[in-house]
Amino acid sequence: MMEDITIRFDESIAPEDRTAPVLIEGLPGIGHVGKLVAEHMIQELGAVKIAEITSIYFPPQVIIRENGTVRLCNNEIFRYSGENGSFLFIVGDFQSTSGEGHYLLSQVYIDIAHELGVKRIYTIGGYGVGHFVEVTRVIAAINLDKLRTEVEEAGAVFSEGEPGGGIIGAAGLMLGLSAPLGIEGICLMGETSGYLVDPKSAATVLTVLRKLLSVDIDDTRLTERAGEMEVALQRLLEQEKKSEEELSYIG
Repeated sequence: MMEDITIRFDESIAPEDRTAPVLIEGLPGIGHVGKLVAEHMIQELGAVKIAEITSIYFPPQVIIRENGTVRLCNNEIFRYSGENGSFLFIVGDFQSTSGEGHYLLSQVYIDIAHELGVKRIYTIGGYGVGHFVEVTRVIAAINLDKLRTEVEEAGAVFSEGEPGGGIIGAAGLMLGLSAPLGIEGICLMGETSGYLVDPKSAATVLTVLRKLLSVDIDDTRLTERAGEMEVALQRLLEQEKKSEEELSYIG
């Protein structure tokens, strides 16, 4: 019988090779901003998968691989340790489909972080503003006031009342749940329209995160994707404008 939440660590990796002081959460969300940032870092750093999480709180579906076989939806934990430092990453297919699941899964992520020696958590997400943004801001939230100056100096801003509805999902809950354990928590949210996958917003967030982590990560591929998206959006806007002009003329 499947458990509500199942965690499987790669047994070939020794327990001491699973630890790290920093955890970066990049699960799917608005504009896929967090997912883009975390997966880009995993790829550039060559991080290694150390664990897999499955749960009944994920959508009731399977993922079809390129060869036609299927697998259960899952989230994964990767680890990097090298000249840039040591980091853990949580990435994956989905967040929870229910409020209860959001709390339970977020608590599991925090428990894993605590067990693996994490002292600081970065949660990455998108802040949907409902329109296309020329200059993207990175909105921040923290679980300890002492972190504020450091985050501002890295280029993020604290904007009263934004996001208006608070931070939904793992990006917010992990900050709240980690505080009682003495784990520092920083949430970085890149402004995005919320309509499409937004590599431009992700690139802006990565710039701030690199300063906070003091790491050198090549952002070329992410920036190229952002440029391609900009061109595609410009074409879309031009088509919309042309359609509006044609309708106005007909009217």
